[in-house]
Formats: sequence, C-alpha cells, structure tokens
Amino acid sequence: QVPLVESGGGSVQSGGSLRLSCAASGYTYSSYCMGWFRQAPGKEREGVAAINSDGSTIYADSVKGRFTISQDNAKNTLYLQMNSLKPEDTAMYYCAADCTGYYDELDVAEYGYWGQGTQVTVSS
Repeated sequence: QVPLVESGGGSVQSGGSLRLSCAASGYTYSSYCMGWFRQAPGKEREGVAAINSDGSTIYADSVKGRFTISQDNAKNTLYLQMNSLKPEDTAMYYCAADCTGYYDELDVAEYGYWGQGTQVTVSS
C-alpha cells in the first residue's frame, strides 16, 4: 500500500485559486501515471486530470484551461493548480496512483491507490 496524502484544500470565492498537493512515500512518480479525481455530495467520483510517465496530460472538459496538473519527481509530489474556480468545482478532491493500463486515465477503475481526500469549497 502506498500512502497518498493530499493537502491544499480550503474555501475560496468564485474566481479564486487553490493548489492541491499529493505526497507519497515509497512511490516513484516518474514511472507511473497519476491522477486527480473529485466527488461532490450525491455524485459519482469523476476524473479531473491525469499525467502520464512521459509527462503528457489529460483533463476533463469541465476544467480545461483552468486546472493544471504537474509533478515534482524530486519531491515525489503531485500538484493540481486550480484557477478561476467555480461553485460547481466544490467537491472532495482525491489523488490516485498505480495505473493498471487497462482503462482511460480519467477512469476511477484505472487506479489502485487513493488518498483520503481534501475538501475544496467554492462560494459564489
């Protein structure tokens, strides 16, 4: 089991920014794909962004142009920079790791390890 610890969540007003971080120990970020997901109350968990071992990225349409996923291999940390936040971005955000390679990178089924989540609340 790889412990993934998210941080950086909080409450912001619409149009604001937050940067989420996901730290792991015993896991080589550069060798695997990683992802960010979110789950709002009463809704299914959905993929937000993912980054592959070659550095390529993929985003959900709802966050394209506003969110940026990145990683610092030296620090074993994954980031999600979120700009121009909207109330509909309010959710618990989760970091995911250990891709299977069988599913799309924004599919929940693709990942084997999950963090505990960090709450993001955007008020209008």
